[in-house]
Amino acid sequence: MQKPYLESMPDQNGFFGKFGGAFLPPQLEATYAEISSAYDKLSKSYDFISELKRIRKHYQGRPTPITYCKNLSDFVGGGQIYLKREDLNHTGAHKLNHCMAEALLAKHLGKKKLIAETGAGQHGVALATAAAYFGLECEIHMGEVDIAKEYSNVVKMRILGAKVVPATHGLKTLKEAVDSAFDAYLKDTETQLFAIGSVVGPHPFPKMVRDFQSVVGLEAREQFLEMTGRLPDMVTACVGGGSNAMGIFSAFIEDSVKLYAVEPGGKGDKIGEHSASLTYGSEGVMHGFNSIMLQDKDGNPAPVHSIGSGIDYPSVGPEHAYLNSIGRTKLGLCSDTESVDAFYKLSQHEGIIPALESAHAVAFAMKYAKENPKESILVNLSGRGDKDIDFVVEHYPIPTKWA
Repeated sequence: MQKPYLESMPDQNGFFGKFGGAFLPPQLEATYAEISSAYDKLSKSYDFISELKRIRKHYQGRPTPITYCKNLSDFVGGGQIYLKREDLNHTGAHKLNHCMAEALLAKHLGKKKLIAETGAGQHGVALATAAAYFGLECEIHMGEVDIAKEYSNVVKMRILGAKVVPATHGLKTLKEAVDSAFDAYLKDTETQLFAIGSVVGPHPFPKMVRDFQSVVGLEAREQFLEMTGRLPDMVTACVGGGSNAMGIFSAFIEDSVKLYAVEPGGKGDKIGEHSASLTYGSEGVMHGFNSIMLQDKDGNPAPVHSIGSGIDYPSVGPEHAYLNSIGRTKLGLCSDTESVDAFYKLSQHEGIIPALESAHAVAFAMKYAKENPKESILVNLSGRGDKDIDFVVEHYPIPTKWA
């Protein structure tokens, strides 16, 4: 009897087909083997599962609801748009789903400190929250460009007790924050856990983060059936590394539901103008895993751009690369200007201010709804837009709703 998809993928070495794995320096091999072994054991432990369930219900405020966007659907004049409201998860995004679990894993491993990268700051805030909850030290690496752009989240991290370390090399954004965090982690793997913030990195993190985020999909599937009596026709989410997308996709992979991964089209199709790895990239190894990545002519990670700081990454989670390669997921593109338009449209028609990252998926859903008027569309609204308000209104004038 064939195992269900989530039990069979990845394989024991962390590969989704040819993507994934653990391409590590020798000094990290034993450390990651220990993490993998601990996760395999704890993921089947009643005590671990029970504590995580308790945290999600009584601390995070799960389950998050699904909202039917009647006003936006009527405005678009096409299909029916629904939102899975991860913006209502504690700290305002989906990131806490895996951060609380990673911190709990760190406690079981006897670690004293959590270290991580962040782009938009949502992972940093979530990890700082988890560290405060569990009494752990926390160090967050963040590109200087993103520190200026997402300063409110920087302040939150510091209030929560985290040390914020600027990444000052290269483009000073998410890739450089990952580089900086890895370098700091290599100096002490005994007392620290590198709590990777997406379904990327060496095995077992793509699997672990997907499993921890699968709560989003499990809830959404049950809720949508209860609301409508059927599954959605299409599910969509923004994809940078891809944790929010894998979280919601995971529950629908074996159904006949269309899955669209929406990549940041930025401001053009040239290298350095976008962060659309699956659309424009090729196979390569970066940050300890094999996937599809944007590369320059020498095979190095290419410069990237997106208005959404949490999705300007030159690669993508290996499971996303695999699912796209076998045709299970399809790709959408959303430009900077389209995401800002969706940011304002959702705000003014539904009273919900989305994160710029999440607005990419909303924008794609609006386009898709116009072209598919008989379909129901479920968007993973992965985060709220508090962090983006100052940046958006400074660079994009607030439109008049009825103009």
